[in-house]
Amino acid sequence: MAICVVKFEWDLAKEQTNIKKHGHTFSEAVEAFQDSKGVQLVDREHSDDEERFYWVGKISSGKILTVWFTRRAKKVRIIGCAEWRKMRSLYYEAAKIK
Repeated sequence: MAICVVKFEWDLAKEQTNIKKHGHTFSEAVEAFQDSKGVQLVDREHSDDEERFYWVGKISSGKILTVWFTRRAKKVRIIGCAEWRKMRSLYYEAAKIK
């Protein structure tokens, strides 16, 4: 069994904006990545300058978070996170398959 260590980074001001707008911290976003049933998608709409992705995963409160992020060097840079109903249904559909 291999253990993968992932380092996360984010802009603190962007996190504060995210908390005000969506009610979730980026620490919660990191927690969503720990969900083994999580789903990764490519964010084609925002991938002009750099490739961006979505991660949809469940956190300890039971909420399904959608995290938008990019990869820089060997780190995951969190851009934002929120609860999106359309992604919640996608998560449950994918979880049936896993």
